[in-house]
Amino acid sequence: MRRKTDETDIEINYSKELFVDTGDPVLNHLLKTLFYYMEKDVIIKAKFDLNHHLWEDMGITIGQFLKNEVEGKKIKRFGTSILPMDDALILVSIDISRSYTNIDINIKDAEKGFELGNFKELVLGLSRYLQSTIHIKQINGENAHHIIEASFKALGSALKTALEPSDKLESTNRVYEV
Repeated sequence: MRRKTDETDIEINYSKELFVDTGDPVLNHLLKTLFYYMEKDVIIKAKFDLNHHLWEDMGITIGQFLKNEVEGKKIKRFGTSILPMDDALILVSIDISRSYTNIDINIKDAEKGFELGNFKELVLGLSRYLQSTIHIKQINGENAHHIIEASFKALGSALKTALEPSDKLESTNRVYEV
């Protein structure tokens, strides 16, 4: 999967090992965390002009990548994870059906590279292009690094469950021909 714009050039492919090189060491770390908890080995490479564009387009590209993976397949659809990391405790709940995002995070101790705005742009892009409802709620925490990294861990764990194959169509909404 490749997304190339005037601002970014991002490529994600399956691999036999997890490798990430975006040019942003914080995003590298967080994407490795996300895919590790999803239990997916991928190679991600990116070039970009601004960090904001990188994070936003990365969310879009990951959303497209995962959407292509499950297109036409029966999946569990729902995934929820509550994960701690030091002072942070984060809840993530996902429904792969339609796009909606709610991020309830309040960072008190900022840290360079762990900006809430970039994090939100990545999650919004992921939600739009995967067609998923994503709720992220901070239950506890002050440190930006711990809060955002715990969010990526919980997001990966919730996505792992939601993307798993299912024997049935996980919906009570049925379309009946008349």
